[in-house]
Amino acid sequence: MTNALARLLEIAPAPSRPRHKDWGEVERALAVELPGDYKELIGVYGGSRWDDNLYVLEPHCPNEHYDLLEWATYQFEDLKGLWEFEKKPAELETEGSRVIPWATTDNGECLYWLVLPGLDPNEWTVMVNEARGARWEHHSVSCTQFLASSLDGELQSNILSSLFPRATHEFSRLDEV
Repeated sequence: MTNALARLLEIAPAPSRPRHKDWGEVERALAVELPGDYKELIGVYGGSRWDDNLYVLEPHCPNEHYDLLEWATYQFEDLKGLWEFEKKPAELETEGSRVIPWATTDNGECLYWLVLPGLDPNEWTVMVNEARGARWEHHSVSCTQFLASSLDGELQSNILSSLFPRATHEFSRLDEV
């Protein structure tokens, strides 16, 4: 268990029903291996809503609106079209780099993994894109570290809502939303 997941368990006790995924199938569909901390996060919490604002996407999510595979497909196409008109973030100028969404918010911000050629998935970092805008942030942490550090106030985003995180944390699985 990662330190970040241990911190999340302190913030929000784990649901009683663990999630089991065929990660091989998911990774074949994405044509990339996913970070171990994300797989562990999904195994414990599943697709989830945090502080009534941030939604962690899950492959084959029971709530179809938060399916990681569908988001990855749509975001790839949307960003491809967007970058015909807007400049890519500097982090994506490396040939073969890309982003894969792992979370979204009520406001429409999207949180991505920054995938660089030859970089182990466990070393991927987080990119945050504002809703309906060209601003991006890069955070040199894993997705689970980003979530835990955001919730406990250690990490601040200038893009995410000032209402996130809440003083009293709330967690729910997306199949309960």
